[in-house]
Amino acid sequence: MNALAKAQLKLNIKKRMGNVGDSPGTIRIAEDAIEPKINIYSYNAQEVVKCEGTTIPEILEQFKSCPDHTHWIQINGLGDTQLIESIGEQLNINPLVLEDITSNHQRPKFEEYDDYVFAVSRIMKLTPKHELSNTQFSAIVKDKLIISFEEDNEDRFAPIKTRLKVGKGSIRTGGAGYMCYALMDMIIDQYFVILSTIGDKLDLVEEKLYIKPDKSIMYDAQHLKRALIVMRRASWPERDKINDMIRSDSPLITPETKTYLRDAYDHTIQSMDMIDSYKEITSSLVDLYLSMVSNRMNEIMKVLTIISVIFIPLTFIAGIYGMNFSREGVHGETIPDNMPELYWDHGYIYALILMGLIAGIQLFVFWRKGWFHRL
Repeated sequence: MNALAKAQLKLNIKKRMGNVGDSPGTIRIAEDAIEPKINIYSYNAQEVVKCEGTTIPEILEQFKSCPDHTHWIQINGLGDTQLIESIGEQLNINPLVLEDITSNHQRPKFEEYDDYVFAVSRIMKLTPKHELSNTQFSAIVKDKLIISFEEDNEDRFAPIKTRLKVGKGSIRTGGAGYMCYALMDMIIDQYFVILSTIGDKLDLVEEKLYIKPDKSIMYDAQHLKRALIVMRRASWPERDKINDMIRSDSPLITPETKTYLRDAYDHTIQSMDMIDSYKEITSSLVDLYLSMVSNRMNEIMKVLTIISVIFIPLTFIAGIYGMNFSREGVHGETIPDNMPELYWDHGYIYALILMGLIAGIQLFVFWRKGWFHRL
């Protein structure tokens, strides 16, 4: 079993940035934003040229040296306001797009402009601390150019870089739009890895429910449900975004790329179905646990009721003969309507036998009704 599946999932929630009333297009840099690391991949059908840069002039120099290539600029880290502003000035990017890039709470979306398109996705990942990380991925796609923005410096697109190096498929010849699809498709595939772990965790919770149910089942199920809600908030708009890309008239999204986007669309539908199914399972587990607790309480009350019913007549008899109304008065006279049984020989034994007989009859009746088999 996956080790992550045995741990309790936690949410890594970030606070929203900005103030009420800020001007639209304001670039906001988070306090914990890291300094950007820039990798440039220039590729065509024959070769892939990689270099690192830190400034816009270095990036432009790479463009000049590889004029017949498609360029992928990967920016990891959003801690440099000047870099973001320079990209906007050099490439004529709308300030609202720059604001969305640096604001890390954007929902997945696709927007078309005159000579470029802009796309946002949510990157989901389980960290080594068993936290569900939810970060933002943004991409600007122009003719022979794609610029991707990520909040951290993790190399999560290593398989795509390997494909780019090997040159298999359409990765080198599909253009910037195809590269955008490839990056987003890998993000969507990561959803299934997380859902697989959540599925394993649900199996463990269900197994524990049948073997040794306790309060932790409700807490674990609720944590999983919250994680599923976060994933649902990402997968639903991701589906709409992919659909918008398929229906786009932009020449940057070629018919070949749209064919692959339809496959990515199917993947988003599958992830949504899994999320909805797992949400129903978590709710069912909680309901089943509460039903088991309620049934267990009913069984306990049933046992207590049987015990009470058995002892009620015994208590009645003991109470009657515990009143001690004497048969004889202080002067030896007989007092009428008082207890003659107080002077019986072996009366104590008779009372115990009577009480035991009554209890035995009650137990026999309860047994014939099958009450003890259901305890």
